Formats: sequence, C-alpha cells, structure tokens
Amino acid sequence: MGSSFDRRQLLKAATVAGFGTATATGTEPSSEHEKELAKPGSVDWQLTRARINQGNYRTSLIEGYCSHQSVEVGDQLKIFVSTDPARNFNLDIYRMGYYEGAGAKLMQTHGPLTGTVQPTPEIGDKRLRECDWEPSLEIEIPDSWISGVYLGKLTTVPEGDEPYWQSYVIFIVRDQRKADILFQCSDNTWQAYNRWPVNESLYTHPDGAHAPDVASSFDRPYGKYCQIFDHPLSIGSGEFLLWEYPLCYWLEKQGYDVTYCSNSDVVDPSFVTRAKCFLSVGHDEYWDLAQYQTIERAIDEGVNVLWLSGNSVYMVSEFSNNANSQQRRRIERVASYGPLRDEELKSYGKILGPFDTSGPDERRIIGARTVVPFNGGGDWVCTKPDHWIFAGTEMNSGEAIPGLIGWEFHGDPDVARAGLEIVGEGNVWAGGTRRGQWASTIFPGPKDNFVFNASTIYWAQGLASPPGHLLPWSHWSRPHGPDSRVQQITENLLRRACSS
Repeated sequence: MGSSFDRRQLLKAATVAGFGTATATGTEPSSEHEKELAKPGSVDWQLTRARINQGNYRTSLIEGYCSHQSVEVGDQLKIFVSTDPARNFNLDIYRMGYYEGAGAKLMQTHGPLTGTVQPTPEIGDKRLRECDWEPSLEIEIPDSWISGVYLGKLTTVPEGDEPYWQSYVIFIVRDQRKADILFQCSDNTWQAYNRWPVNESLYTHPDGAHAPDVASSFDRPYGKYCQIFDHPLSIGSGEFLLWEYPLCYWLEKQGYDVTYCSNSDVVDPSFVTRAKCFLSVGHDEYWDLAQYQTIERAIDEGVNVLWLSGNSVYMVSEFSNNANSQQRRRIERVASYGPLRDEELKSYGKILGPFDTSGPDERRIIGARTVVPFNGGGDWVCTKPDHWIFAGTEMNSGEAIPGLIGWEFHGDPDVARAGLEIVGEGNVWAGGTRRGQWASTIFPGPKDNFVFNASTIYWAQGLASPPGHLLPWSHWSRPHGPDSRVQQITENLLRRACSS
C-alpha cells in the first residue's frame, strides 16, 4: 500500500471516476473536520507507569470513569477519579486517530486536580457493582472537538521521591452529520467483560460463564483486560486499544469520512441511516434488542453493513437506567440471540445456563452466526477469488491469510437467503485441537446495498499496527499483523459501500 498522501490521491481519483468514497482531497484539507485530522499528534498518550492490584484487575492507585458512554459538542461530561492513597493528579485528554503516525492528538490538559479515595461499592442485586462517586471535574465538550474516541490519561502527582502512576478513562464524541462511515465501538462488550473491582462481570458469575440475570454498570472504571493476552494499556480503556484502534488508525490514515458512536447510540434508527456504511468492529457480542431492530431497519433502508467482527450480536443484553435514573447506563444479560441447537445446549449447558432461545436469528443481519466451539484460531481462506471484494488482491482459491481467524468467529451461514455468497471458509481449532468451521459471507440488501461478514474478531489486526498496539495470541494461534490483502479487501468493500 502507498503512503498516506498517495492513498488520499488515489481515493480522490476513484471518487471522480465514480467508484470512490473519501472526502479527503489531497494535501489541502477541504473542511474543518479534515483540518483537525491533519494536525500533528503525540505518542505521549500511552501509559508509562501502571500497576495492577495484586489479586484483581484494578489499579486503585488511580482509576476513573466517565458519566456518559458518548457525548456531543456542548454536552457536559463528568469525570470521576479515585486515588488511593489520596494524591493530586493531572488529566490529559487525547483524540485517537492517525495524526501522522503518532496515533493521537492532545486536546486538553487539566490539573493538578485534587484526588481522594472514593468508595468501592458493595455487590448488589444481580451481582451489580455500581459506583456513586463524587465528580473530580466536569468539562463542556468544545465546538472544535470532532467525533472520535477520546482517551483521558490520568497521572498522579508524586510526593517526594515516590513514582507517579497512570490509567485511562474513555469516552466517545458523536455527532449528527451525514457521513460515509459510522464506526460503532463495541463498548457493551467492553463492559460485559469488565471485572472491576474484583471479578464482577457478565462473564464471571459463580454459576458459570454466560449465566443469565447478571447486570453490569458503566458507572465504574474499566479494569485491565482479562482475556487472550496481557495488555497494560487496556487499564481504563475498555477493549478499544485491543480490537478497534487499528481500524480507527487505518481509516483516518486513508482519509475516509468517519464518525463514531457507542453501542448505546444505535438504539436510534435515524442515527444509523444518516450514514452510507455501518461498521461493527472487533468483539461485538452484547446487544440490546433495539440495536438489532435498528440495524435490521437500516439494511432495509439501504445502509451497507460491514461486520468486521466476530461473536457479534450473540447475547441479548438489555439496557436499563442506573440508580440515578440515567438512561442506558446498565446492561443485563437476558438470553442468547440465535436459535441454538439442542446439542449445543447439552454440550455447553453448564456454561450457558437455561437460555431463552426464541430471540431473533442474528443471521438475518449478519449472514452467519456464532457457533460452537465458540473460540479458537485459524487461517482466513479465500473461496471465491473472482468476487469483486478480492479485486486487486491476486488471491487464488484456497489461499490463506495466516492466523486471521480468531479468537471468536461466525459460522453456519444462512444458505437459504437469496443472493448470499460464501467468500471465505475454513477450519478453526478450539483449544488447539477441536475442529470448528467459520464462514465469511456477503449478501445483497433491498436497495443495491450489501452486508459483509468478515467472521473474525481479528480483522482489524490485518489493517494496521499503531503505536502501543500488541498482537493477540489465543488458543495456540495468532494473526500476523498488517497484510496488503486484508487492506485491499477492506478498501474494496468501503469503496463500494460509500459510493452508494
């Protein structure tokens, strides 16, 4: 792939020719949005010193959370911070993106601010841990802040010769403008797997993983990521830096017109239908039924949908209000979506629990679904090289992109759907030995739109390796990082999706 400058010129030429998508127009930005993206960044967004409490996933030295998953310009955002022992601290807020390869741009600095020891909430009904902390500061989102994912780096101010300590808070700035691409962060799943403060998540119930009637609150810090690999930069940042960040970095490097949102924003159909293309990214497992209905409607209205994700739309997790009646600040696992087979329930009954399996079939909006075995690793194998998504890749039938499938995936394609094509297919090895099957699919929508399913959490690993990023390793398998074939397939998909 060419340089950022070359790529933007190619996108401009493609647009003029009737194929392309991007709003970027070369070296001279044509809007305030593009001017912001063209500014230099800083690699100082990365944590330098972080320490996890022994025996759990939190860092009580300094930790925090935000009052909203997403906000708009003019909104008030409260940031809640606890320091133990009490210490003053600084807060640096960065917008994540490309920024000449630095990966982020410093937007605001606050401090020194007064830090206090804030209480750890007791376990409540449905194993809920929900903080009711005093806000450490409140900011109004400036007019100059464009849509994106924002990290707040928290840093203690040392006393004497002691070291400083750090962690993150994370929030999304959304907008209402028409855009080519709507990038949905999978923050419901970040929260579902968040074990803060000890081991309380939707995944770690004493009755077994995936037990129903368990709730999780966004009113608490994100603990360090607890699956697949050890990544200290996940402290306070959910799973964004692990799965979504490489795609964010690559899209903005290439000059695509992107706006961002949280899972909670997708309950509003008009919020999605303003875009030409909707992206589900990384690990997008937990969905409210309203999200499902929104995407089903968006497909009917002509929005292109790209599932650059795995294990997507698998768990019904209803939104509810927090103790202060703030909307969509809790999620509760109710059931699995698709029609799980009897043998799957028998095989995994101890883990899954007594699910209601009468929910909608996620294949209707994806083309395939999560299957047993749930996880593993494998190669992404081309099965239809003449399809337009492979144009320019020179891939042959049976050619594999090593390690790109994992650690969860989609299979059991809806072959009864008119027009559905299987463009990639192969084996996955759970636990390193147990064979399963995955399938990447594409099917047409009713208004010359389409729905693509990459069938892997790891898809974005093949697009970029931004600063601070580590490749995952799971089930004796790993992706190899940026690959020109993954980049070209993604470009082909986005070019068509955004030209509609």
